[in-house]
Amino acid sequence: MPTYETATASDVAVLADQLGRTPRGIAGIAWRCPCGKPGVVATEPRLPDGTPFPTTYYLTCPRAVAGCSTLESSGVMAEMTERLATDEALAASYRAAHEAYLADRAALGEVPEIAGVSAGGMPGRVKCLHVLAGHALAAGRGVNPLGDEVLDALGEFWTRPCLEEA
Repeated sequence: MPTYETATASDVAVLADQLGRTPRGIAGIAWRCPCGKPGVVATEPRLPDGTPFPTTYYLTCPRAVAGCSTLESSGVMAEMTERLATDEALAASYRAAHEAYLADRAALGEVPEIAGVSAGGMPGRVKCLHVLAGHALAAGRGVNPLGDEVLDALGEFWTRPCLEEA
């Protein structure tokens, strides 16, 4: 089972600032910015209100979120999806990333309504770069090949100033 840092009260306050709302279903902090602030939160597969939630790794770092949004608007998702259809090795690695994502979520709890559904379009297409980046940051390089590509495209997003303390 993946291990996550327990979210402190300070982490929850930073997450609320990052998200612009109260965070829900926090399983733990899956990745921290070098400055120490949460950047990816691991989310329970069922939210406190009972809603199934397939996005285990939720990208919260505002700079990474903005960078992913910019990349999405450039059409990179369609290009990645086309590559999945023609590059067997990439498709196999992306399927393995899907399976890894499902295993990480299953370690947090089983939710029948979302069984077999990962996030971000895995394993057959790309529909959300935020999820892929969050997965790559949480799991580490080499687990999600397209998530790694997103991180490469973002560059050192953490070098810009972080959110001010609340």
